[in-house]
Amino acid sequence: MTVVGAESRFHVLAVDDSVIDRKLIEMLLKTSSYQVTTVDSGSKALEVLGLRDNGDDSSPSSSSSPDHQEVGVNLIITDYCMPGMTGYDLLRRVKGSSSLKDIPVVIMSSENVPARINRCLEDGAEEFFLKPVKLADMKKLKSHLVRRKQQPQLPQPQPQPQQEKPLPVAQQQQHKPAEPVTPQQKPEPAPVKPAEEAAAAAEVVVGLSECSKKRKVAAMEQEALSSPGRTNPRLSSSSGLAVET
Repeated sequence: MTVVGAESRFHVLAVDDSVIDRKLIEMLLKTSSYQVTTVDSGSKALEVLGLRDNGDDSSPSSSSSPDHQEVGVNLIITDYCMPGMTGYDLLRRVKGSSSLKDIPVVIMSSENVPARINRCLEDGAEEFFLKPVKLADMKKLKSHLVRRKQQPQLPQPQPQPQQEKPLPVAQQQQHKPAEPVTPQQKPEPAPVKPAEEAAAAAEVVVGLSECSKKRKVAAMEQEALSSPGRTNPRLSSSSGLAVET
């Protein structure tokens, strides 16, 4: 296993059982300013990733190197045809791991088999390169690395406060407070104007004067009837007036 360029920005794990192909991919990745770790089998790749070869993805491998645990793997590029575990098997193991499924995986092969290529792409491979791999192929890797780095993390949903349900209309009427009863006030009499008071007083005075006049006339008539020396006028049967003494 070889580690190159520890100061580089992205860490690529290259897997190939061929020494020549492994040296070639290592040189191309180094030229493209990647940190490179090379292994010759899928089982060793699982050790670098911290997975056991027996299918237990939850437990880290005891033979993993401490150096590789400090620097995470950002991309895996693997040959398809390898003894033991193929590149397709390694792809399935990575995508089946809850902690590693987001790591981009690129498959390489010297055989141009459309069914094989489609199966790898459908099961999660980002690219499928035909050997010999060229420098232009390495430039395609950066787009997958940058896209994965820029993926926003979704915020955790906050629990919504429970809103109180409105009461039915019948219950709202029961809970409605009673309105206070205000006592009815009697209307106050309208104030009497000064002009009306004067007119009423004048009517009273006139009534009193007329009564006094009537009383005086009655008294004078009574006095005239009671006096003997008074003469009473009578009407003559023939004509004119006659005075009887």
